[in-house]
Amino acid sequence: MSLIKEVKKLKQSKVKFIVNKRLKEFESVHKKQSKEWFSELCYCILTANSKAVTALNIQKELGAKGFCNYNQTKLSSAIKRNKHRFHNNKAKYIKEARSHIDIKTKIKNLSEPGARTWIVKNIKGLGFKESSHFLRNVGYKNLAILDRHILTVMHNHKLLKQKPKTLNKKNYLEIENQFLNLAKKLSMSAAELDLYMWYLKTGKVLK
Repeated sequence: MSLIKEVKKLKQSKVKFIVNKRLKEFESVHKKQSKEWFSELCYCILTANSKAVTALNIQKELGAKGFCNYNQTKLSSAIKRNKHRFHNNKAKYIKEARSHIDIKTKIKNLSEPGARTWIVKNIKGLGFKESSHFLRNVGYKNLAILDRHILTVMHNHKLLKQKPKTLNKKNYLEIENQFLNLAKKLSMSAAELDLYMWYLKTGKVLK
């Protein structure tokens, strides 16, 4: 079955309601204060080279208060307690990112690609994938999150000749363009398509 047909089939199932609920959650975060945006930023710092579930557990424990206020030792302990392999580095990145706790103010007047470029340049530990992930989680809808699950689905459905070993800016944007074209064919935002494709690979709709 083609990827378009698979996604359309999912949209006619109960998965649609889960996806729509998640999208509404992202939209609600968009209206919240900058410290809640910063919490999502820290979540995405934690997802890099780790499982989303691990990062989610850490976010649930620390919340915006912990991410904004805990010292580096306390951050590292909490991250380690949740079995994250890179607890010291992640705690350091989160502490350094605090110079941008007002991130909502800093990027709110930028285009989505412009906001992503700003984040990649200014937040240590976040590349194109994680920056796109953060922006999706705070309500932006038109960037692709090219994680291993999405790349695998695209490759399995012959949208990619091979999965890239690494993603630099050039090939990220090339693959993102293919992803956005697919979303357009399905009359979906990139954010919505991402959730359906993630479900195809994992059977879950996480953030």
